[in-house]
Amino acid sequence: MPSFDIVSEVNQVEVRNALDQCNKEVTNRFDFKGSDARVEINDKTLTVFADDEFKLGQVREVLTGKLSKRGVDVRCLEPGEPEKISGNKMKQPVTVRAGIDQELAKKIVRMVKDSKLKAQASIQADTVRVSGAKKDVLQEVLQLVRKAVTDFPLQFKNFRD
Repeated sequence: MPSFDIVSEVNQVEVRNALDQCNKEVTNRFDFKGSDARVEINDKTLTVFADDEFKLGQVREVLTGKLSKRGVDVRCLEPGEPEKISGNKMKQPVTVRAGIDQELAKKIVRMVKDSKLKAQASIQADTVRVSGAKKDVLQEVLQLVRKAVTDFPLQFKNFRD
């Protein structure tokens, strides 16, 4: 029975490379001279540091530019609330989302069931497996999911015949 998996993965090596490029550009830019602007990573959270809110936005802009150039989908970034740390200095956590959360997985399963296509979708940890009788039906499900879910990066892997 043909099947494929719907996953959401982020290449952590490319995230690290983009972060290094971002820090290098920020240290070399004239408008950041003498400021403490940088981006740090711990686990799956990036933390953006800057002197004020405007520079915080500028550093985030450089970071998203570097990530997109390295092929990382910026829709996987979930910015947190900016917070003051000392004086005017600011920091903002940015979470790198990987894996499909339960709410989105249930939405995808419901969408496949409501489409009346001859395919079944099941949630398996942070992936959704779709199986059907024919490859053509799976192609239709793939197109349906691509059209419906636009705010979160999804990849389609493990296609089996």
